[in-house]
Amino acid sequence: MVHMERVDLNLISPLAALLTERHVSRAAELAGMSQPAMSRALQRLRDTFGDELLVRAPGGYRLTPRAERVQQRLGAVVPRLETLFAPETFEPASAAEAFRIAGTDYASAFVPALFRRVFNESPRSTLEFGRWHDGIVEDIDHGRVDLLFHAAGSTSSGLRTEHLFDDPFRCVMARDHPLAGGEQPSLDAYLDSAHIVVGTVGGRQSAIDDPLERLDRPRRAGLSVPYHSVAAGAVAGTSLIATLPHRIAVEYASDPALRIVHAPREITPLRYHMAWHPRLDDDPAQRWLRDTVRGVLAGPAA
Repeated sequence: MVHMERVDLNLISPLAALLTERHVSRAAELAGMSQPAMSRALQRLRDTFGDELLVRAPGGYRLTPRAERVQQRLGAVVPRLETLFAPETFEPASAAEAFRIAGTDYASAFVPALFRRVFNESPRSTLEFGRWHDGIVEDIDHGRVDLLFHAAGSTSSGLRTEHLFDDPFRCVMARDHPLAGGEQPSLDAYLDSAHIVVGTVGGRQSAIDDPLERLDRPRRAGLSVPYHSVAAGAVAGTSLIATLPHRIAVEYASDPALRIVHAPREITPLRYHMAWHPRLDDDPAQRWLRDTVRGVLAGPAA
């Protein structure tokens, strides 16, 4: 019995050429090899099969019975091997891919546009959008999530990460809030107020609270909520401030009960990323999905 680890797959092409042409020189030309290289390949094939394969006869070479049986089997094997080793492609119009993405509710600022683009270009594909949770990196490791949207510093360094955009923070407050008359409060004035904390990761709004804590100037939380939309909806009629990324805050700009101003300069913009497992680097469907994200964000406001 010949074990596969002892078989040189590079011999398949010369084998097919030799059995077809039944002539070393013509087989070499067909396979794009020199005649000496084809002669060496024939000898290796004879050693591998334990059979002469081609024997001299009047007018040329003839196939041995073993070679005839091998030639019949190659007719089925070679096309399968060509399919196996052919470059993979992804045709969105005909594909039926199941994409699994995840993120906090902040992603709602642009994922509806992503959904529309995916369904317009790949109508047979499906999307599942899951929520961020503390075990999300394990989900990516185990293939339960393909693509994650997240703020900087909130995932494992073992993932591929690509910066998508920066989003400055805005303060959303009641129209009659003491700070509503200005365009950008000082940090002291900002910290004198009570705040709504959006606990997106581990119950903290780390993109805001981390830099403030490094300054030893933490916020005073009057209310903690899990979603940006809940924070914006809880502001009216209170003295609380919700500090939200611009892409979320702008959705409430027309509400007459609210006022939106710039966050203190010490609060730097949110750096937003997408992340995926390295094993998905070269998958054609996943490359298309990531390119679609880039295309959506490069176009008009998502």
